[in-house]
Formats: sequence, structure tokens, C-alpha cells
Amino acid sequence: FFSFNKSSNYRMPGRGRKGSKRKSRGSTSSRDLEENEKSQQVEDTTEDLPTSRDDEKETEESKNEKDEQIPKLSEQDLEREREKELEKRKQEQIETCRKIVLNSLKRTFDMYVSNSELPVISDVESQKLKLSVKINDDYFLVKNLPPSSNTPLVSTPVPKTLVSTPSLSGLVNPPSTPSAEPVTALGAHPFPSAPGVKVGDQKSTEPSVSALNKLFDSLPPSFQEQERNKQAAGIVDYRRAAGDPSRIEPPPPTSEGHIIPPLSALVRAGGPPTTSTSLVRSSTQLSALFQPPPLPKATWHPPWKLMRVISGHTGWVRAIAVDPSNDWFATGAADRAIKIWDLATGQLKLTLTGHINCVRGLVVSERHPYLFSCGEDKMVKCWDLEYNKAIRQYHGHLSGVYSLSLHPTIDVLVTGGRDATARVWDVRTKAQVHVLSGHTNTVMDVKTQASEPQIITGSADTTIKLWDLAAGSCRATLTNHKKSIRAMVVHPNEYAFCSGAADNLKKWKFPDGQFIENFSGHKSIVNTLALNSDNVLFSGGDDGSMCFWDWKSGYNFQSTQSIVQPGSLESEAGIYASTFDQTGSRLITCEADKTIKFWAEDEEATPETHPVDFKPSRLRKHW
Repeated sequence: FFSFNKSSNYRMPGRGRKGSKRKSRGSTSSRDLEENEKSQQVEDTTEDLPTSRDDEKETEESKNEKDEQIPKLSEQDLEREREKELEKRKQEQIETCRKIVLNSLKRTFDMYVSNSELPVISDVESQKLKLSVKINDDYFLVKNLPPSSNTPLVSTPVPKTLVSTPSLSGLVNPPSTPSAEPVTALGAHPFPSAPGVKVGDQKSTEPSVSALNKLFDSLPPSFQEQERNKQAAGIVDYRRAAGDPSRIEPPPPTSEGHIIPPLSALVRAGGPPTTSTSLVRSSTQLSALFQPPPLPKATWHPPWKLMRVISGHTGWVRAIAVDPSNDWFATGAADRAIKIWDLATGQLKLTLTGHINCVRGLVVSERHPYLFSCGEDKMVKCWDLEYNKAIRQYHGHLSGVYSLSLHPTIDVLVTGGRDATARVWDVRTKAQVHVLSGHTNTVMDVKTQASEPQIITGSADTTIKLWDLAAGSCRATLTNHKKSIRAMVVHPNEYAFCSGAADNLKKWKFPDGQFIENFSGHKSIVNTLALNSDNVLFSGGDDGSMCFWDWKSGYNFQSTQSIVQPGSLESEAGIYASTFDQTGSRLITCEADKTIKFWAEDEEATPETHPVDFKPSRLRKHW
């Protein structure tokens, strides 16, 4: 019906080539429009380009002419321009700072412009407190004057009755005289009492003794007076312990029934007596009353020497604890391991792993088969020694835990760490009983005891705090140290403890933390303290120095240096932890050369070979 050739140009209606719609003859395709746009762009670019070498030369010449027109600056001119720019920047900065200061000044002026011209409101209580403090500081030596009438203090002669009588009754209760005009102070420089008052219109008078006594009695006791009272009580205690009743009882009365006062009261009442008998009597009574306490005597102790060295840790040994049965001891080190050693032979029995950072504290329970450990990984673990695995963990510290201690009578664990807190835990329930906050730096050491105060903490903020366990509050803060406190030890028999820092060792008395004395002589940072029942105190330093002290007298009877193991540096001689065994005859130290050293008393030493060379001073420092 229809014949088609391959060369024919006939197309089906509504169909274009490759399925496209048929287009009208007069319309152009989109492909043609794109080609036209590209060709126009090429023509535009070709018009901009130089068509020949001559055109290129012309463009180069024009560029050179422009460069010649710009003047070339020398190096000096460039430096001047740089300096000008720097000065301009400085001026801009000064101007901005000036604007900021002016704005702040204006702001403060606007804040206080309403009451800037008003007088300052005086506080009556603060004025009274200021006056009392000033009087206590300046006149505390003459506060307790004897009560008497308005007698002159300067220019009144001593009555004849006082000179003729051998007794001192007239000095204690001087005869009363009729009150007269106030006595003018001799030698006083006149000065106006108020603005506008002439010097000649007034008299410089001296207040009466009774008025001064009333004023002094109304004031609170000063700090110096409180310290003197404490010291006097301590002297009386010493004399009572010595068994001398003559020093304790008051001085005997005279034939007339009057008690002889001390010399200070005699001088304040009107001058020293003129008779020789009264002077002799007063001197004898003063020598009996104010005789200083006897100096302490040092007890002889044999020197200590190195007996054994154990190595097994691969890091600094930082903690140690001895079993209550005295059969084994445990050590913790920077290698994150806890090792159990046989105390008699020194052989390794067990290794406990579980900490992910340095182990800083260990303690063995006396009533349960438990070992407690703490470390710089914020973990506090309870290890069951029957199964040799950790059974409890105490979570709560925000940073590394540096020390821990078990209460001797109740199931309470106390830990202290870098978050400046000491936390009290219930051992069984893992509950946090108290958070003892108050320190401002790392709690370096924690101690517990059965009597009050039951918790003692020493911190890197140079303070020691005594805590009430029941209330969870601080009962006393001791601020005598000037350096951070890294170690403390409680005496096993006495009601006292000792603290160690880089300045010195200090001995304290419970329950209020009364300071007793200093143990001076250890010129190093004290990292550890240990004390046995024979009153031998050991202190270990950061440089490997070791000092042995007599607890009673504070006598340093031995000072030595630890020896590092072969292959270690000299700087690895630091002592980080120490303890005595349960008998007190062996000292165990943990050191920075990754070793554990045993020390024992020298059995061959005698008081003749190692005599006591103790020379105490009466002026011993008490701060």
C-alpha cells in the first residue's frame, strides 16, 4: 500500500528522530541555541586577546610606562612608613583604653553620686571591738592592777608606814587617802583635746587606778593571756608529776595574815619595797614560784641498720600494710599491682591486679579477712583474701585517692584524695556516710582512732583538721605548719600524734590538738612517718634521708641515708611509705628505686659505743 525507501525522508506523524516530537520548520532547536551562545563567547574572548605580536609589544610598553610613573621608595622611607603605622596603631589602642576607663569611671560615679557627700556611718560595735583589741595589745601587761583609791601613779612618795613595817601588808592593801583633784601627769606633752580648743585652757590628767581597773575588767581576755594561762597550767602539771608539793601550793601567809604578792604586783602598787628583809623574802618566793620546769631527758635507743632488700615491683613502691597476725605484709606500687609478701622470708606469695593506675594506699582489717586499697584511678577497692578477688568498690571521689584508714572499732572506712575531701564509707553497704569538706587542697593523709577526735586529716593546704565522726563536722583546725602536710602518725599508747611536713615535725596532744613541741632537724620533704611502742619515731624524706627520734624528748639519735639498689639513679633514693611490724622491732620502707628495705636495731650497739649527745635548749620553738 505504501512503499518506503531507506533514503526517503518521510517520518511518521507526531514522531521525531529518536522518539522526539516533531518540530515546526520555522522553530530552532535548543542544541542550536547553545552552539550559537558558545560561538559568541569565543568571539568575545578572541576580540580581547592581541591578534598579533605588535599588539603584545604595545601592551608591555604601556605597563612599563605605568611602572615608571610610580616612584620607588628607599628602605629608610619604608621603615619610616612602618614606624608611622605602628605609632598610629598605638594611638588607636591608647584611645580605646581611655574610652573604656572613662566609661567605667562614669559608671562608678553614677553609682555613688547619690551618697558621695554624706558622712560615713559609724558602727558602735566595731568601735568597741577596735578599742578592746588595741587595749589588749598595748596594755595587757598592766591590766590586772590591784584595786585601790584615786592615788597618784607618778609623783606620790611611798608612805613611811610602808618603809618601817617589815611585812608587805601595806603594799597589798595601801592606806586609803581622801580623794583630791586629778593629778597632772608629769612630763606629759600638752595637746589639744578637740579642734578649736587652746592648749592653755585644758589640763593633761591621768586617770585613776580604779577607773583603769574597771575598764580592764570589762574587756575580754586577750590571746596572749589565754596562752599564758595554758602554759601555766602545763607547768603546774609538770611539777605535780615531779612530786614536789612546795611548787604546787601557794606561798605561805605572813604573820599578819597577808599573802606576799609577786614582784610585778609590788611595782604596780607603788614601787619596790625599800627594806632588805622584804626584798629577800620576795626573791625567795619568786624563785620558788617561777622556777622553770625540768628539761626532758633523752632515752637511749640503739641505732638501726639495713638488714634485707626485696625487689619485685616495676614501679615506685607507694603503699604498705602489715597483717595483724604479723605473718605477711602487702605493698602497692606505680605498676598498678598489689603484692603480698611473707614477712619472715621476704618471698612473694600473691599478686593482685585490678587497679588501672598507681596504688597509693593499703590497709588490712583486724576483724575481717579484707584488704582495702585506693589509687590514683579514683577507685577504692575491698579485696577478699579468702578468694583473692575484689568484692566491693566505693564510688564517689572526683579525683585520685591518696590515703585511707579503717576505724578500729566500727566498720567504717575513711578515704582522702585530690578532690580536697575526706569521705566516710560504710564497709558493708558501700554507702557514703559523710563528706568531710573544708580543706582547700589535696588531703594527703587520714588517720582514725577509737576516742575523740575519731578522724584526723592532713592536707596540702598546710592545715590539720580534727573531725567529729557522729556529726560529720570539724571540731578544730591546726594551722601551725607552713608547708604541706604529707604524713601523720598516732601514738599507739599515748593520747597524742605527730605530723610531718617540709618545715619540721610537730607533736600534738588530743583532743583539742594542743601543740606540744617541734622536732627540728630533718632538712627534707617528709613523705612518711612511723612510730612503735618503744617511742621510736621514724621520718623518711623525699631525698632518701632517714631520721630516728626519741618521742619523749625529741632527740634525733640517728640520721642516715638510704642506699639505692645497683643500676638505679641517685635521685631514686626517695622514701614514700614506711611502717613498723606488729612487734616494733623491724622497720619496712618503700622507696623510689622499686625496692622494699628491712631495717632492724643493731644488737651490738651499747650506750658506751653510741652515747647520748642531747643538749636541749630552754628557748625551744613552739610554733
